[in-house]
Amino acid sequence: MLETALSQEGPWPDSTDWEALAQRAATAAIERTTHGDLLTSSALIEISVRLTTDDAVRTLNAQYRDKDKPTNVLSFPMVQADLLDTISQNSDDGEVLLGDIVLAYGVCAAEAAEKGISTENHATHLIVHGTLHLLGYDHIEDHEADAMESIEIDTLAALGLPDPYLIRED
Repeated sequence: MLETALSQEGPWPDSTDWEALAQRAATAAIERTTHGDLLTSSALIEISVRLTTDDAVRTLNAQYRDKDKPTNVLSFPMVQADLLDTISQNSDDGEVLLGDIVLAYGVCAAEAAEKGISTENHATHLIVHGTLHLLGYDHIEDHEADAMESIEIDTLAALGLPDPYLIRED
């Protein structure tokens, strides 16, 4: 079973049910990977999602990635990707923290406006992207990027959202 624990701070609007959005995005992402069985595991699989300010993300980005600037999403996996298949057996208390995903509101809202989409839709994409990072997916090498993008496109389509990698022509 998957549970998303959401914290919301700063300018993220209260008019959206961010917890439900995060749960749908993370679930849909996991379903489309080889780790889909995590969703039916006897262990409680938890993902922490923090919606925060650009300044908070800038601090984390500087501290953990040596990049002194805000970014749209950061992911902090708590389980090594090669151990994901055995995490439910290795949990002492039946709970496993898969990791943390942190989104910066200003960057997310600016990117959404640039793409001509809602902040909610872009945040959905970023949570899908972050969830894949927690599962060990990456986009450093071209073949890894292609595989990750393919899962993202498929996941967003299942959620009724367009391909985020199509170039917008205005």
